[in-house]
Amino acid sequence: MKKKLIKLSAKEDAAITKAAMADPDARPLTDAEWERAGPTLIRGRGRPLGSGSKEQITLRIDKDTLDFYKSKGEGWQTFINLVLGEVRRESKSIAMVEKKMNQGVLIKSKLKIAA
Repeated sequence: MKKKLIKLSAKEDAAITKAAMADPDARPLTDAEWERAGPTLIRGRGRPLGSGSKEQITLRIDKDTLDFYKSKGEGWQTFINLVLGEVRRESKSIAMVEKKMNQGVLIKSKLKIAA
């Protein structure tokens, strides 16, 4: 069943606006306030927008490795990003990362601070 929209007359609309303006706790927004609020009302349903500096990818990781990082709780994806960023900052090149992996000295004690 379709509901009908009841349109107010100009007189009824003015009376409602006058009553709302008289109530300090329920004051309607001014046009300027609506302009400032406009951009925040554009976003619809769904996940919030990201920071813009990260890229969403699909990555296949061993289950036990993933479980290890997920055990950190909320923020585990950010933590993985921090770990990978630390490896990158410490190593300067992929060749150096591979060399450190083979030597078993991939990450120095700096990472223990982040944990």
